Formats: sequence, C-alpha cells, structure tokens
Amino acid sequence: MPPFSGRAAVARDLSAAELPDVAREFDFSDTDFRGLAQLAYERAGIALADSKRNLVYTRLSRRLRALGFSAFRQYRDYLDGADGEQEMERFINSISTNHTKFFREGHHFDHFRTHVAAPFAQTSRGSTGCRLRVWSAGCSTGEEPHTIAVVLRREIPDADRHDVRILASDIDTDVLAKAAHGEYAASAIEDVPVTYRSFFPLKNGDENAKVAIGEDVQSLIRFRRLNLIEPWPFRGPFDAIFCRNVMIYFDHATKSSLVDRFAQMLKPSGWLYLGHSETLIGPHPGLRLVGRTIYRREQ
Repeated sequence: MPPFSGRAAVARDLSAAELPDVAREFDFSDTDFRGLAQLAYERAGIALADSKRNLVYTRLSRRLRALGFSAFRQYRDYLDGADGEQEMERFINSISTNHTKFFREGHHFDHFRTHVAAPFAQTSRGSTGCRLRVWSAGCSTGEEPHTIAVVLRREIPDADRHDVRILASDIDTDVLAKAAHGEYAASAIEDVPVTYRSFFPLKNGDENAKVAIGEDVQSLIRFRRLNLIEPWPFRGPFDAIFCRNVMIYFDHATKSSLVDRFAQMLKPSGWLYLGHSETLIGPHPGLRLVGRTIYRREQ
C-alpha cells in the first residue's frame, strides 16, 4: 500500500476559537497558508480548511518568535532547509490540538470491560503467559491509555502473570512526554467512576495536589511516537484498537486507508472504537457495526 497523504495521529478539535484577521506581527500571505497547509496534509494528514488560517497563524507564531523570524516565508524556507526535519516535529506539535479526559465516552470502556477484559480474565484463569494487546492510537496526554489500563487492572488482578500490554502512540512528542510522566491535575478525575478512583491517588494526600498514576497501571503501557501515515513498526494483532476523535480532520481517502489498516491489524473478532463524531464511510467488508461507534472485525 503506498503511503497515504493524511495524518494518522492526534489532531483533535482544531475548530477552536479563531482570531479575527487583524494587523499581524508576522507577514502571512495566502501562499504561506496554502504551503503550510499542504505540508501538514502531506506529512501528518491534517486537512486544514481556509477557515483555519488564523488558527495556523496563532499556533505557529510562537515558533517564528523562537527562531527570530519576521515572516512566514522565512519559516517555510527553514522547513525546506537543512534543519527542516528537526523543526518538522515542532511544526506538527504546534498545529495538533489534544483534548481528552479520563473515561471519555464511557460506553466504550463499559463495552471494553465486558467484551475484552472480563472474557480474558475468565479464559486465562489458572494459566500463565496469555496474550492481550490493546492500542490507543492518538493517545494525546495519556488519559485514554491510562483509562484502559485501570480497567484491565481491575478486571484482571493477575495481569502480571500474563502478557498484557497497551501500545499508546501519538505524533506529538510534547503530549507523549506528559503522558509518560503520569501526573495530572486533581480535577482531572472528577468524571472517573467511583469504582476506579483508587487507581488515581493524590500525591501526598493533598487535595490540591496532582494525581499520580501508580506504577502498577503505568507498567502495562508503552508510549511511542508514531505517525500513522507511515509504516507501522509492529504486526499485531490487537484485541482492541481505540482511535477516537483522531480522524475528524482527515479527508475520505485518508480515513478509508487508515480504517483498512486498522482492520488488518485486529485479530479476528477484535474491536475497533472510534470517536463519537466519527463513522466509517459506508459499510466496510471487514468490520461490522455493533454499537455506538464500536466495530468488530469479521472472522
């Protein structure tokens, strides 16, 4: 399969409030916007409509200040130059917005608990070394993979006796660093069901402190930078894949290619969880809709 020109990593909620087109600190022409939008599409799959012009200006202005540039033309030349690849990561980080929370779209985790975690616990009872793989594709700051991990820890008390792993990937290195650190504001657990609150202890017992994810939860997760439009350095198969609110800004061709690859990476009868505003573009020969944005790979 040739690489498809779309971003398959975290680019959520780019419809953030936009600024009026007023006097600007930096020169920013239509050619600049079109060139940067094309680059974002080719390198990360983010489809930036004309309405995102002010958003792109705002997000990237900080990079121009840091580099001492006075115009976006200079920044585009820099991306094309010898140091372009090093700056490309910061470019993608800047235009990728990451919005997530623990137990977001809770019906997905109810389903995951009853159809993935609990059955694994039942079939693996009395055995050792049973394999379970889950992928959080576009994991952002880590709330999603940590939620998956606490569900697994609660349902599979002997998880350490088995080969249970969660791959958490994102294209944005800044959010991955935060995710791997495993600390969040105490307010982040306000929507966490009481059943799972014990997995989110407050540091030093201070209600104003941060939540510190325990090592028993973090040990199940492997955080990796991954651009989903590039070749994937693993074979799977996965029992479940979460790719939620990642494909909102992809074009149809990119979405279709990505879903095809997800389907191939799932084990037979494996599960694909999409975001609440995402649906497959027509029926998929390998996936069957079984619930709200929940799909199952056919045998």
